[in-house]
Amino acid sequence: MAQGSHQTVLLEEAIDALAIRADGAYVDATFGRGGHSRLILDRLGQSGRLVALDRDPQAVAAALEIGDVRLSVVHANFAELAAVLKRLGLEGVDGVLLDLGVSSPQFDDAARGFSFRRDGPLDMRMDASRGQTAAQWLETASEAEIREVIRDYGEERFAKQIAAAIVTARQRVPVVTTGQLAAIVGAAVRTREKNKDPATRTFQAIRIYVNQELAQLSLALPQIVDALNPGGRLAAISFHSLEDRIVKRFMRDAAHADVPIRLPLRARELPQPRLRLIGKPVHPSAQEIAANPRARSATLRVAERIGV
Repeated sequence: MAQGSHQTVLLEEAIDALAIRADGAYVDATFGRGGHSRLILDRLGQSGRLVALDRDPQAVAAALEIGDVRLSVVHANFAELAAVLKRLGLEGVDGVLLDLGVSSPQFDDAARGFSFRRDGPLDMRMDASRGQTAAQWLETASEAEIREVIRDYGEERFAKQIAAAIVTARQRVPVVTTGQLAAIVGAAVRTREKNKDPATRTFQAIRIYVNQELAQLSLALPQIVDALNPGGRLAAISFHSLEDRIVKRFMRDAAHADVPIRLPLRARELPQPRLRLIGKPVHPSAQEIAANPRARSATLRVAERIGV
C-alpha cells in the first residue's frame, strides 16, 4: 500500500522532540509506512544514520524501497533492539522513536484481521510470518483465559458475557472471521458506548494479547535507555491508556533515583536518575484530528538520557 494511504500521527511534533543532529544516529523502532523515518532522513546530514525496525514484513518491504544508504532496515520487534544495535555495530544512538499500536494499512487490509469493520480472516498478527493467529487462540483458550484477556487488555466490563458467548459459539462452528467475532460480541454486549462499536474493546484486547504488545513494550524500554547516548532522546507515541501507562511510569521511575534510606552518602555517591522528562505530554491538534480521526487518542511523551 502506498505511503500516501497512511497519515503519520504527530509527525512534526515527534521529530522535533528528538532534536535531530545532522551527524547523529537514530532508531525508528516502529517504521510502519515510514512517515517519521522520512522526516528524520530529511533532517540528517550525509554522515547521519537511521535504523528502522518493524515486525511486519509488509512494513519492512516498504522501508527497503526508500533505498537511502544512511538507512538500515531490520525485520525485528523493538524488544530485540539491543541485539539489533549490537549486530549493526552501534554502541549508542542519539534518539529512539516509538509509534505504538497498529498502522492504518494494517487496519484497512481485511486480510490482516485487525478490524471489525471489514470481514476477513481472524488473524491479527503484526508479523504474519510467525506465531498463533487470533482464531487459533480463540479455538483453544479456556473461557477463563478469554475473559481475563478481554477484561485486562480491553478494559471491557462485559468480558464475562463476551467470553461465555465466544465459547458457546465455537461449540457450533469455529470462530475464524472478524465478522463472526464482531457479531458474537455485539450480541453479548447489552449497552453500547456512544460513538464506539461494541466490538472495539474485545478486538483491541485480543490483538494486544496475540502480539504481546504490552510485554514487548516493557522489555524494550530499558533497552532503549541503555542504548541512548547522553543527551539522546526517547519519543514515544501511544494510542491507548494501557501502553501510555507503561511509558509514563517507566519514564517517571527512570527520572527519579531511589535513594537508600539512612545510608551516609555524599552527594556524588547518590544514585542518579537516568532520564530527564522533556515538557508535558503532547496531543494532536484539533486540526490534525479533523484530518485524521484515528489520531484523537494519541499521546506523545519525551525523555532525555542524562549523562553519566
